[in-house]
Amino acid sequence: MTVASAIVGSREIERQHVDALKSLSETGPNLHLPDYGSRMTSSIYVRGLGARIDQPVIGLNIDNVPVMQKNDFDVELADAERIEVLRGPQSTLYGRNTMGGVINVYTLSPLQYEGVRVGMEYASGDTYKFRASAYQRLRPDWGIAATLFYNRSNGFFRNRATGKRCDWERMGGGRLKLQHRRDDLRVKNTFAFSVLDQGGYPYAYIGPDIEQDGRTVIRNGEIAYNDPCGYRRTELSDGLTVRYDAARFSVSSITGYRYSDDAMTLDQDFLPLSYFTLRQALREHSITEDLVVRSHDDRRYGWLFGAFGFYRHGTMHAPVQFKQTGVDELIFANANKYIDGIRFEKVADELLLASDFRMPSYGGALYHESRFTAGRWHFTAGVRFDVERATLRYRSRGDLDYRVSVGEGNPIERTASVDDRNRLSHTYTELLPKFTALYAFDDRRNLYVTVAKGYKAGGFNTQLFSDILQEKLKWVMVSGGGYREQDILSYRPEYSWNYEFGGHFSCMEGAVRGDFALFCIDCRDQQLTVFPEGTSTGRMMTNAGRTRSWGGEAALQCTVRRTLEVNAAYGYTDARFVRYDDGRQDFSGNYVPYAPQHTLSLAVVKTVPTGVGWLGDLVLRVGMRGTGRICWNEENTLVQPFYTLFDASVRIEHPRYTLDFWGRNLADKGYDVFYFKSIGHEFVQRGRPRTFGITLSLDIQTQRP
Repeated sequence: MTVASAIVGSREIERQHVDALKSLSETGPNLHLPDYGSRMTSSIYVRGLGARIDQPVIGLNIDNVPVMQKNDFDVELADAERIEVLRGPQSTLYGRNTMGGVINVYTLSPLQYEGVRVGMEYASGDTYKFRASAYQRLRPDWGIAATLFYNRSNGFFRNRATGKRCDWERMGGGRLKLQHRRDDLRVKNTFAFSVLDQGGYPYAYIGPDIEQDGRTVIRNGEIAYNDPCGYRRTELSDGLTVRYDAARFSVSSITGYRYSDDAMTLDQDFLPLSYFTLRQALREHSITEDLVVRSHDDRRYGWLFGAFGFYRHGTMHAPVQFKQTGVDELIFANANKYIDGIRFEKVADELLLASDFRMPSYGGALYHESRFTAGRWHFTAGVRFDVERATLRYRSRGDLDYRVSVGEGNPIERTASVDDRNRLSHTYTELLPKFTALYAFDDRRNLYVTVAKGYKAGGFNTQLFSDILQEKLKWVMVSGGGYREQDILSYRPEYSWNYEFGGHFSCMEGAVRGDFALFCIDCRDQQLTVFPEGTSTGRMMTNAGRTRSWGGEAALQCTVRRTLEVNAAYGYTDARFVRYDDGRQDFSGNYVPYAPQHTLSLAVVKTVPTGVGWLGDLVLRVGMRGTGRICWNEENTLVQPFYTLFDASVRIEHPRYTLDFWGRNLADKGYDVFYFKSIGHEFVQRGRPRTFGITLSLDIQTQRP
């Protein structure tokens, strides 16, 4: 292995209850997946790199098929057999948006396992989980598997304005896998679907108490908003993998199709006041094809050639409804500041700002990798040529009726109208090289040096259109003329050069093993999510001039007499701005927001054989995860200190069943996982409180070929 990686096998997946990507947070060093918002929110931070919106910094492949849309990352991982987390740029083989790494998920194969699996769970928050799957060999070279799951939770956080919990969830889905394997041909097709309905967004207000009409409407630390919030998503996917093995090489084709239809509803001010609401509905189709020709293992030289192509087409509707308080304070109060002696008055208490988008994009890549061995030295060199064309077609419109009066004159009714249609397109072309030199002491011990270029595609600031449209309407009202649009609708790609030195080690006949890495990342035009100045209603992506990130990480696994296991991982990252001035302040030398400086995980597992055949083994597990320090803003004035969360479980493991009693955040530690601003107010989401659960898994009629 010539990259820093963490591999979670099926046993650890079950013991750690890894049922979604966010469960992997801190299991590997410098890997942080904060759990906030809804399942639409899939922020991932690796080695100081990360993104809250739009393009991800890490790729996700499920059974070798890429998931192109970050909104779809947080899916149920039922019957996952193995999860690989590869840290560092993987752009040469995997392409765009993998400058932080790649997560590969592999589900259980009906050619490796036969039987029926059933799982049931009850946990805090009135949470239920059910799973059932069947694996069967139809013939020696054909297998079929079917999986169904259903989850529901009433949540943990209560909205004071409604008196109800706001982070409830209902989710169900399934997967059908058909697999064929013979000596020279392998075929696998996986169809999956899921339906999700959830509340989400338990954002707590932080700041001085807000009063209206002589009464306090919200206090510091309260979750209190009066309009509905929620997220719905329907997903369909199908992946076909065909591999043919010739005498000296193999040819693989991986074809994927994915359909996603989701809708986010927000009380976007998150206050018990009538400012404004948003509904963002996105429907997307994506098709991918990856064709790879690779040589069979050779002692001295190996190679692969690949060609990749994709097409995505999305349509999004994002109406923003301004309500009474929003119309009064954000529209007319601001408009009346412009010119003395002129008074603007509203006609209606509500204003609709409508934005519709069509977002087709397509791209392709050619890539190659060569591997050369000279004694104990192993050299790998690769290059990828990547081309992408992204287009945004939009219509943004709004009509504002108002009265205007000059001095003591009578008010005159007028209408400010804006109806913009336009088309923006960008073409991104990139050459992505990678070079690795490895010295192997033996099969388990080595040292390596890697130099690689990372790349993340650019995009469009669709979430900023309501702000722009609002400003245009005010400008038309005040001046009667056109509005000069700022050049903020697009953001540029992000580039990085990654320099890494690491190694893998093993001793005591494999009882102690691990890996370490030291890295330095020089990043240009790093994409940052920022909040526009003032009482803005949206957020936007911008490019920082230059950042640099350096640090180290290590992971250790120890097995003592096959009954005691110790797993530890630690990562340190120092990610700072080298050059970033937003026009108001120079942030050079400050830490990059949202990226934790330290990650730490420790787990001790003790297996106690009971000696009773029908009972199996007693497995005791104690774990700890630590994260922090996290800066929430570019000024570094708001910080989440380092915090630790403790968990434990008592399991009865038998080949036919497991019964698990578990608890998380046992010390009931209070901590924040997210911070943001809306119309000048500040909000955070608290981490989940102490939770307990019981999980029962049954393994019926198991046969292993």
